This record gives sequence, structure tokens and C-alpha cells, in this order.
Amino acid sequence: MPKPMPRVSVQLWSVKEALKNDFDSTLLSLSEMGFDGVEFAGDLGSYKNNPSELKKKLASLNLVASSAHIGFDSLTEKTLTNTLLFYKTLGVKVLFVPWDERAWHPTGVTALTKQLAHVNDIAQRYDMRIGFHNHDKEFNQFNDATYWDYIAKNTPQSLPLQLDIGWVHFAGKEPTHYIKKYSGRTFSTHLKVRTHQGDGLSPIFGENDYLWKVIIDSLIMDGDLQWLVIEQEEYPNNLTPLESVAQSKSNLDKILKEMTE
Repeated sequence: MPKPMPRVSVQLWSVKEALKNDFDSTLLSLSEMGFDGVEFAGDLGSYKNNPSELKKKLASLNLVASSAHIGFDSLTEKTLTNTLLFYKTLGVKVLFVPWDERAWHPTGVTALTKQLAHVNDIAQRYDMRIGFHNHDKEFNQFNDATYWDYIAKNTPQSLPLQLDIGWVHFAGKEPTHYIKKYSGRTFSTHLKVRTHQGDGLSPIFGENDYLWKVIIDSLIMDGDLQWLVIEQEEYPNNLTPLESVAQSKSNLDKILKEMTE
């Protein structure tokens, strides 16, 4: 039996200025684009102390919280329990640490993996998980492989790896290699195009010659994927962030439709 198609979310960092200006109307706009969920990245609007009301707000827009990006400052011994309870109330199952410079440091990466494994172990007591999200430097060479390989091999299978396809391409690596190599660990993935200066690529998802159908198929078959997360960090042709996200979402919808026909 073929695996079901994943749901589609949007990383809210993509529209951070719009959120600051009007949090609720920005969520409404994303809902009207047809997103199933949103991935939080710090900004919770007027709901920062009220996760239950935020969950209700999302539900009224036919949205859910697919996941959230959380720094280690929210995962300390003093803050971890409150963080887990907040996001559990919001309905989040998986939190991702989005950035840590130890991830590409030859000695710091060991401490990073130990800390990740520790907080993920505690999160599982709450029926949640805590994983890690890559940028490009995690694919620098380290110990005859890459830092990403080290992180994956030195954390348990239960720890989700959120592969950011844009940064994998930016680093000159092949996404499907890592999806298959660490099968079953890609709960969600970031779909985006991260451009090099002068490379002629469009930062709008689906407008270049990347083999997105192959990548998404591998994510579904090999990655245990639940969520495709659009992230927009570049806004071409004078498009606003919301307009850029809408175009990327439209292109993804076409690709997913073709994959199911």
C-alpha cells in the first residue's frame, strides 16, 4: 500500500514582518493559501502566554502547529519542562533546534549531540520529541564524512532530523543520499531554494530544474515524512514575503497533484 502524501506547512520565519504587523491576519492569509499547518519560530503574537487560545485560533482557521523551532535557551534544566508543557498544549509533537554553532565545531559537536540526546529523552516522557535542523556548514567535512553524519550517528534513531533541502543543495550535496542514509528520521523537511550570488536560480520553490518529485518521493518512502514545510528566505521580483510564499505553495501543489495522478 502506498504511503499517504504528507501535509504541507509553512515556516513562519518566512513572513516574520507580516506577523509583527498583524499576527492574526497573517495566519488567515496562510490559511487561505491552503496550508495545513504552520511551524512556529519564536513569534507567538499575543498568545505567547496562552497556548490553548493559540491552538483554538489555529483550529478556527483549519490550521495546526506542525512543529516549532526552539533554541537551547528554552531547553535548559530550568526551562525545559515549561517549554514542553507549553508546546504540548499547543498540539506540537516535535520541536527542532534550528541553529547551534557547535554543529560544525570539531569538539563542540560532541557536546551538542549529547545535549540533543538528553533533551530528546526527556521530551519522550511527554510523548514529544526534540530534533535538529541543518544549515549548510553541517555538511563540511569531518572525520572522513560530514558534521551532519556525526550528529546523525551519535544521536538515537528516535531523534528526528529536519533536513533543509535548500541548505543541502547550497552545500553542494545530494538530499536523497542523506534521506536514505538516515531513513525513518525525517519527520519534516524544509522545502526552499537558497541561492548563491549570481547563480541565476529563482528562490521560488519549483521554478528551477531540481528533481523535486524524486526528492519528495524519497522523503515519503525513506524518511517517514509527516510534513513538507515551505520556507521562504528570499523574495524576488519585488514580491512581498506573503506573495513569495503563495507562489511557492502554488508550485508545490502542482507537483503534489502530479505525483498523485
